Amino acid sequence: MKVGVLGSGVVGRALGAGFVKHGHDTMLGTRDPQKSDVQDWVSDTSGARAGTFEQAAQFGELIVLAVLGRIAGSVIALAGAENLSGKTVIDATNPLADEPPVSGILKYTTGPNESLGEWIQGQLPQAHVVKAFNSVGNTLMVNPYFSQGTPTMFLCGDDDNAKAQVSAIARQFGWEPYDCGSIVSARALEPLCMLWCLPGFLRNDWHHALKMLTE
Repeated sequence: MKVGVLGSGVVGRALGAGFVKHGHDTMLGTRDPQKSDVQDWVSDTSGARAGTFEQAAQFGELIVLAVLGRIAGSVIALAGAENLSGKTVIDATNPLADEPPVSGILKYTTGPNESLGEWIQGQLPQAHVVKAFNSVGNTLMVNPYFSQGTPTMFLCGDDDNAKAQVSAIARQFGWEPYDCGSIVSARALEPLCMLWCLPGFLRNDWHHALKMLTE
């Protein structure tokens, strides 16, 4: 599968490397593909390539949006919404405010009855947005190991086929997918990032994941 990853930060590079690891043809999209850190990543990630946001959006059969939430709109504009039409878009963003956490709790730009995932779907009405990979740190996104078992990847979106596609990727990346319903459920999934980060800010514990237990 051809995968276009929009974002060359730590999340984009981690997920991009994961797709390459599992045999997918992957292009990392960024504002400047010639930046030294991007070129270093391409050199260190055999089989990967880099391009502009627009090139990556055109290239990918599946798209990953992996940028700071507050610049998601500008990245979508640079990528071109028309280039994402009909495609599954994994939304790994969170609406992080540009402020430090308070008692370990991150500040968000959204309120309780809205989400960045819903906003992104609104900007991409012809694409199939699936919120996923937003509730764990970048170092654990691809094939993490926990002695207590397989962690849960919570996801949501409006298109069942797109969610099935992302669920298959989650399993490939070492997660058990859990479908939380429509994109409105991003209102519940995005705060999971706050919960995941809390032990890190309080105790410098960043090696953990969330798990749904059912009978």
